[in-house]
Amino acid sequence: MRASLVAIALLLLGSIGSAPVWADDDRTAHLETAVFAGGCFWCTELAFEQIRGVVDVQSGYCGGTAKTANYRRVHRGTTGHAEVVRITYDPAKIRYDQLLDVFFAAHDPTQLNRQGPDDVGKQYRSAIFYTDRDQERQARAKIKQLADAKVYRRRIVTKLEPLVEFFGAEAVHQDFARRNFYTRYVQTHAVPRACNVRELHPELIGQGR
Repeated sequence: MRASLVAIALLLLGSIGSAPVWADDDRTAHLETAVFAGGCFWCTELAFEQIRGVVDVQSGYCGGTAKTANYRRVHRGTTGHAEVVRITYDPAKIRYDQLLDVFFAAHDPTQLNRQGPDDVGKQYRSAIFYTDRDQERQARAKIKQLADAKVYRRRIVTKLEPLVEFFGAEAVHQDFARRNFYTRYVQTHAVPRACNVRELHPELIGQGR
């Protein structure tokens, strides 16, 4: 675990403040998006920021209305929103089904409306917000594959929800784990999840911006 922590620190801290810069719209025309909810968006964001082919990761909210799409309201767990990340990726470098592998490695999909003892409520539910029927099909197939292989001892409770609208979270929540890498919460919750992805899917690690 120590080696993984050092590796992830070097990879992520070396790119703090970086953002994809494109010369024209032609560079972005081929990019696609995926939206996942896997507990606290700080943790999910950190896990995906280390993946090759991922151009951008933005924390936000899905499942509720624009009026309640703010951290203060969502944190109460009564808005219908889930904390999510919207991933912009290059399908020539990474496939959607591989992003699903990262998603399931980055959290426990058998926990209903929670991740661990600290993050409890529907806002922390495990969910895949699919953008089209192909993403829905792939998500259902991945869940079946994991269930058939008995990867988890308990039933997968990940919800499949159509993406209606994504609402970006407040600026303080963007790149939170990278900017606060050595805080107790990040080291206790976010880093182990990112390290688990590195250990299970080393072939997917590497900045692809």
